[in-house]
Amino acid sequence: MAAAVGVFLAGCTVPPAEAPPAAPPATAAPAAPPPRPAPAADGASAAVARHFARIQTSLLAQGLLRTDGGGADTPFTARMLADNFIEIALRDEYTVVDGRLVARPSLAPLRRWESPVRINVVHGPASDATRRARDRIDVAGFAARLARLTRRPIGLAGAAPNFHILYLTEDERRAAGSDLRALVPGIDDLSVRTITEMPLSTFCLVLAFSRGGANSYHAAVAVVRAELPELLRVSCLQEELAQGLGLANDSPRARPSIFNDDEEFAFLTRHDELLLRILYDPRLRPGMAEAEAAPIVRLIAQELLGGTG
Repeated sequence: MAAAVGVFLAGCTVPPAEAPPAAPPATAAPAAPPPRPAPAADGASAAVARHFARIQTSLLAQGLLRTDGGGADTPFTARMLADNFIEIALRDEYTVVDGRLVARPSLAPLRRWESPVRINVVHGPASDATRRARDRIDVAGFAARLARLTRRPIGLAGAAPNFHILYLTEDERRAAGSDLRALVPGIDDLSVRTITEMPLSTFCLVLAFSRGGANSYHAAVAVVRAELPELLRVSCLQEELAQGLGLANDSPRARPSIFNDDEEFAFLTRHDELLLRILYDPRLRPGMAEAEAAPIVRLIAQELLGGTG
């Protein structure tokens, strides 16, 4: 089965100005939610938690991680929206080179889910009951928002989950290989290593899988570091769940958007909502290349923004 599985990776990484140390020591959106403590941790996990707390503080001091979703200072036109969609949905952010996934954008066909998205929330032993319940509330609320935008069935799974969101500490993630193989039968070794060896420069990531060369997804795994402070934690959830629906790339020109590695916005914006509406418009089909999809994308963008250029 593994040979018949295709995969894409999307991830959120530390901005260059706030690059992490080489290794850890010994080891229109709602307002930002009130801070809640990260799970108790020691050793490698405690060092990782301190590291990302510093990063969040630094980003906020720079006026980044905005939670207002954009406004008068972030206008965009239908043409900009269509161009951003093409860059984000019809490109891959990563390419396999010498058995590793490296950041190298490449052309890609349109991909999305055609089956219901049934979400499974997984925590490691370090997460207490309060933390687990809070994360499930966050996931359920955001999944309901995505379902409204895409008009697709997206929600917490009652049975047979196919989109797994893992909140894991550093040590839990490094040891997660057997669990990943149980969650996604046929997952390839490269995908497992991408998760278990995730560098400290990466906040979170998502891998989505398709079978037999198809362009519709049948499974996905998102990993969110359990050590992240609250704002980055929720930001990661929103970005990876949205990217796992088919918005695989990031673009430095997309604004206001979470699909931009500058970390200006923490939460899904109105611009991003429109990208999802375009992606799941029935006039588009999985497998479309840019030449076929682009005229339809531009028409939909004009309709969504009332004909603005």
